[in-house]
Amino acid sequence: MKLNERSVAHYALSDSPADHTGFLRTWGGAGTPPTPSGAGRRCWFVLKGNLLFSFESRESRAPLSLVVLEGCTVELAEAPVSEEFAFAIRFDAPGVRPHLLAADGPAAQEAWVKALSRASFGYMRLVVRELESQLRDARHSLALRRHSSWKAGPGHQKPQAPERPSPGPENGHPVSKDCRPEDLVEERGSRPAGRGLAEWQGPAGLFLGRRQSPSLPETSYFSMLHNWYGQEILELRQRWLQRAWASRPERENRDGH
Repeated sequence: MKLNERSVAHYALSDSPADHTGFLRTWGGAGTPPTPSGAGRRCWFVLKGNLLFSFESRESRAPLSLVVLEGCTVELAEAPVSEEFAFAIRFDAPGVRPHLLAADGPAAQEAWVKALSRASFGYMRLVVRELESQLRDARHSLALRRHSSWKAGPGHQKPQAPERPSPGPENGHPVSKDCRPEDLVEERGSRPAGRGLAEWQGPAGLFLGRRQSPSLPETSYFSMLHNWYGQEILELRQRWLQRAWASRPERENRDGH
């Protein structure tokens, strides 16, 4: 892989946010020769995307080395010096030396291993595929819930016959189930003694003649009730007009005098 050194150095020193930074000890690798004591060289490392830069110090303006984190694995390893929290970056290509690094403690070691393992485009590709799969499942689940709620809506429910409320108590006593509608009218004192069902007059007769209670009529009989009272209103209006026409000559005579 060929990289433009000036572009890479500019990116390393740019103000773009870093994914992880910190001091690590390194043994070998490009630009970092081993120390005579074998204790490793302490450098400042900066991780940006899938690029791992190393610097002489935190204030250095030129990177010492660059590792492209593609086609590699990050795993724990043993350091040449005891009591070091080491890990290695190993590449799948033959003949490529692993990069051996060590952190200052177990927490820093774990953080670096996680950050480096998630830096490659291959890992990001897997994450994107997993998120796309979760998004498809969420959309499918939402569509199923909307379809279920649409089917269960008021406009799609099977119509049911309305339940008839039972008659209320009469004079503080519950009404018997065997009580007939005409008996209810008689108990209220609305039916004169000695009159049969066929002789009943008024709108209640329309219901009682069909074994219907006036207090709980069927829907089909409301039109009969409307016609009955409509006829009564028409008769009252006709009487009023007749009285109005009869009193008109008297008013004309008073106005003439």
